[in-house]
Amino acid sequence: MSRKKSTTEITEICEVDEAGRITATYVQVPSSQIPPDGGKEKRDARIDVVVSTESSEDSIFVLPSINSTTPDGHLADCSLLSKAATKSWLQTYVLDVFLPAGYPHSVTDDYLKYQIYDSLQAFSSSIAGLLSSRAVLEGVGVGDPTTTPTTALLLSTTTDAVSRLCTILLAHRLGTALAPECKRYRLMADLLNDAGMVLDLLSPAVPMAFSWGMGGGAAGGGGGGGGGGVEGGDAGGGGWMGIGWSGRWMVLCAASCLRAGCGVLAGGAKASLSAKFARGADVGELNAKDASQETVISLLGMLTGTLVVRVITSPLATWMALLSLLAIHLATNYLAVRAVTMTSLNRQRANILFSHLLVTGKVLDPGEVAEREKVFEEDGVLRWNDGRKLGRAKIGVTLGTLLEKMGARDKKTGSMKITNGGDDLLKEQEWQCCMRDNYSVWWDQRESTAYVTLGKKCEPWQQLRAWMQALVLAAMANGIAIEDKVQGKSQIAEKQIVVGNGISSGMIMKRAQQRTEMTWQLYVIEMKRKGWDLDTAVLETRPGTRLSLSKG
Repeated sequence: MSRKKSTTEITEICEVDEAGRITATYVQVPSSQIPPDGGKEKRDARIDVVVSTESSEDSIFVLPSINSTTPDGHLADCSLLSKAATKSWLQTYVLDVFLPAGYPHSVTDDYLKYQIYDSLQAFSSSIAGLLSSRAVLEGVGVGDPTTTPTTALLLSTTTDAVSRLCTILLAHRLGTALAPECKRYRLMADLLNDAGMVLDLLSPAVPMAFSWGMGGGAAGGGGGGGGGGVEGGDAGGGGWMGIGWSGRWMVLCAASCLRAGCGVLAGGAKASLSAKFARGADVGELNAKDASQETVISLLGMLTGTLVVRVITSPLATWMALLSLLAIHLATNYLAVRAVTMTSLNRQRANILFSHLLVTGKVLDPGEVAEREKVFEEDGVLRWNDGRKLGRAKIGVTLGTLLEKMGARDKKTGSMKITNGGDDLLKEQEWQCCMRDNYSVWWDQRESTAYVTLGKKCEPWQQLRAWMQALVLAAMANGIAIEDKVQGKSQIAEKQIVVGNGISSGMIMKRAQQRTEMTWQLYVIEMKRKGWDLDTAVLETRPGTRLSLSKG
């Protein structure tokens, strides 16, 4: 009897993790053969397991041994040759617990550097927090025989109430600006927190000056009504209630407000940074791992702080220790936010990118812009490539604001009289042009400010182009030469273009619009190739308005 030929069919199954990395490849090579005794045909299957152990730079593939099946067709064993292919204990039980799934491929390159500095600042902040907490306990009367529990409770309750009110007000006032300026407010949050710690440490040195009185009639006026204390109030009966606040209460309330501001700013800024870091990871899981990291660092800081507070007891030593810890805290926070490379364009990054592009014709990548970026920059400023301040810009303004800059409002009727050269802008063809671009830009020479109105359907990239046009307008109004990168010519906005208190819309406004449109079309693809996110709008730091044009 002739033996059948073995047939071979290769099947591969790839196994990937949450980040899409191939962790293992299973290669099955089945074969058929007739045993020598001529019995029933048996089927064996060989499965090779290729395990991938990837670092941040390269991949190492470890080939396993050949595994075979049992006579009944079941897989007998699937073992690996090299133990180096398996995850180490550190990676499995430590790093995987505190780092996002799929790290480092699931996050951006600047994530690890930021987290290192963030952990160092959390450690120093935990120790400083224990020193300030001890001062707060002294401030509310712990260890003072003249202070009653009721007084301490009322002091703590009222400061907490003030803190909650500050949280509401700050969230309303700064909520829109947290995402565009997340780096600034991340550092500002810790500045507020450290200022609160300093006030906490000052509180024991400030007189208590806290009184709670209840009384009625003459007795109440002499006892509790006079504000002598809880005991005096009880002796006077009940008829009225008065609270006297000053000194220590005001200091503790100010510290609570600063900490409330820290919570609002840090919460909003961290949410934006987490969304930026999560390149392929789940933002919720990344936040959870970040909380785990902070928990461990805070525990280590608290354990270290318990030793510090036992050793440091004198006021001078306490102040020296606290100021040293706060200096480390702020320095590491500054390094942390400087380590972040944002790919979205806020006002400052747009100034840096666009002005450099208009001067040199080269597009900077996000890393190069991050090196030039300041943590604290004046809001709404239009700054040129050499650092010169050209003016200011306000984006998303109301039409009423724009009309007020063009003329004057009648006090009786409330109607607007256009006297500032804005007649051309209000013509139908001009508004049609503006609505085609979904924005309009007006330059007020008196205030050196560009006012940008946005259309109802304005896209994020159109907002960025509007900001570029405002920057071009400011440059032309200041007599800066902007080279035409297509024709190789330089155009200078002569000062004679400026007419009275406004600018002739027939000359400089149209010239700026044409230059912006030409530059944008020429470099938009290069900006995307460099890694800039032009589909995210982070220019508005205040709630803005949108316009729509209708006829009839």
